[in-house]
Amino acid sequence: MTIRRAYADAVDFFVNTVQQTPDGGWDCPALGVWTVRDLAGHACRSLTLIGEYAAHPASQADIHSPAEYFKNALDGPPVHDSIAQRGKEAGLALGDDPVGWVRDAADGVLALLEGMEDEAVLGLPLGGIRLADYLPTRTFELTVHTLDLAEASNLKVQPPVQAMSQTLHILADLALLRGHGPAAALALTGRHSLPAGFSLVG
Repeated sequence: MTIRRAYADAVDFFVNTVQQTPDGGWDCPALGVWTVRDLAGHACRSLTLIGEYAAHPASQADIHSPAEYFKNALDGPPVHDSIAQRGKEAGLALGDDPVGWVRDAADGVLALLEGMEDEAVLGLPLGGIRLADYLPTRTFELTVHTLDLAEASNLKVQPPVQAMSQTLHILADLALLRGHGPAAALALTGRHSLPAGFSLVG
């Protein structure tokens, strides 16, 4: 399993699912306060942010794994309201041809990655992170939110194996970092149920 292959598969999964959005379905409820359009716009940031952060490289890596990235983001000041607002703004930015916008963004990021080294250090608000550690976080976001989109539009989809595997590995690592390893292991083996509303990323 390669990091780049998993990301490319997640991008294709996202694009193919967006293309199946029913006519009139863009304004339907999707996730939390987001419509399908908002959610697609938010997920699109996993295509566009790579270029934005690559344009401002950091001198050193401060974050050393995908799970550490998520832990640092979750342990910082509350950002749910700002994420929700950025999602709505990103949804509006899709314009009158959201499918075309998504396709163009996907083509753009895949072309960009061809010229980037795994060791390139991107400058994020949270600190520097190598491309090889940041890309799996985008695979995670695309995989999970594409499943959200499919559910909102009542589509039957099958996520790509490598992207899904990488997503589950990140969740396992994050469970350990956040002190939920035993609870997750017992729940996934049928010993106990997780509390209502439990989330590793909430």
